Amino acid sequence: MKKILFSFILAGIAFSTQAKVTLPHVFGSNMVLQQGKPVVVWGHADPQEKIEVRLKGLTRKTVADQKGAWSVTFTAQKASFDAFTMEVKGDNTILLKNVVVGEVWLCSGQSNMEYTMQLRKGYKQPATGIDLAKEELHQPENPKIRLFLVAKKKGPLGDVETNGWQIAGPNSLGQFSAPGYFFGKTLQQQLNVPVGLISSSWGGSRIEPWTPLEAYQNSGLFKQEMQNGETKIENTVAGEMYEAMIRPLAPFAMKGFIWYQGESNLMFEDARYYAKQKLLIDTWRRVWQDKNMPFYYVQIAPYYYSKRNDKTKHTAEALPWFWEIQTKCMDIKNSGMAVVTDLVDDLSDIHPSYKWEVGRRLALWPLAFDYGLKNTVFSGPQYKSKKIVKDHIILNFKHVGSGLQCKGDQLTWFEIAGQDGKFVPAEAKIDGNQVIVSAASIKSPKQVRFGWNETARPNFFNIEGLPALPFRTE
Repeated sequence: MKKILFSFILAGIAFSTQAKVTLPHVFGSNMVLQQGKPVVVWGHADPQEKIEVRLKGLTRKTVADQKGAWSVTFTAQKASFDAFTMEVKGDNTILLKNVVVGEVWLCSGQSNMEYTMQLRKGYKQPATGIDLAKEELHQPENPKIRLFLVAKKKGPLGDVETNGWQIAGPNSLGQFSAPGYFFGKTLQQQLNVPVGLISSSWGGSRIEPWTPLEAYQNSGLFKQEMQNGETKIENTVAGEMYEAMIRPLAPFAMKGFIWYQGESNLMFEDARYYAKQKLLIDTWRRVWQDKNMPFYYVQIAPYYYSKRNDKTKHTAEALPWFWEIQTKCMDIKNSGMAVVTDLVDDLSDIHPSYKWEVGRRLALWPLAFDYGLKNTVFSGPQYKSKKIVKDHIILNFKHVGSGLQCKGDQLTWFEIAGQDGKFVPAEAKIDGNQVIVSAASIKSPKQVRFGWNETARPNFFNIEGLPALPFRTE
């Protein structure tokens, strides 16, 4: 992982041995190139074959090395809807048509990220009766958004399997990530630039297969258990999806990553999830040679984990315990979390329907932090501090937006405890940008918790409609 750009290009890509220049599959007609970052183009050819790449009036020349690998770099380009053709010439010529420059994001995770625009069998319709994903499938093609869907494969294959870049529209959207698409659509509408989305997800997957094996082997926390050729973490093969579905995409320039995963790690109550997510983020950023690449993710939704027949028997507090870990992951530089506690119709459904709102909430983070829309409210209320005053506790929050609100007659899912740590339901009232919590049976309160149950779908929001993050004060 310490090698520079050419190292992983040489090691990570295996192309045809035919006597012609080839490109990785991530390059293709209809693609979006990332604006504002150097454009790296790489591929394979005969050893010592002369290569010439032309892009928007610029030309770069190189010679394939002894193994046939080659790479050229163009200066950063500006976003534009003006499409152009990129030419790659060796002993043969490749023409990539209808290329634009804009914003490119990688969308990854498990089934809630893989969740497709066309509703799959067994997935439930939204209770509201409004299915914006279904409506989107009837819209005409939108060349302002381009899609790249990575096929599900394991192990080091050399390149991703895909049908290539597609214009967003009825023929391409059906099997694409719904949260990923609506994330990109929100960005496109707000920024008015082309958006490219790369979806690389696998239902039921844990975080370990998306992280390189060598990252675990070199980690102080994990390397001891990776001795003697071990390739598994908690009986799951590390890196097998990363090798087939992530590594071959680098160093294709991108803005950042969005991530929707965690359910499968909660199922064995993974106490090391924070360390694993940090390891994944650090490694992906290192592979793309950008330590500041943003990483935004979704807090998993309320669900009856306690009713599952997992090897680990869960209580109703296993989910909020995991939520707490996910909240801590926001301490990782340039990361943020979308909260979706209000987007669940059925607690027995691990795949809540409202993925258009999930995508929109994810998009608020880069709009606020990466694209300069400084007035964007990107998060719901997050617990900051408490003050005990006689028989009640005053809570302070950050990310209050235009103010706090209760969507109902009385705030729900607040609990309070005294010295014995036994929580009872509490009365909670909004007072300006604070919440005052008390209970008649607790005369000397010590701590508060909020939303601390797998069934919690609280009604505490900011005025912008973003739900508060579950928390406990101790």
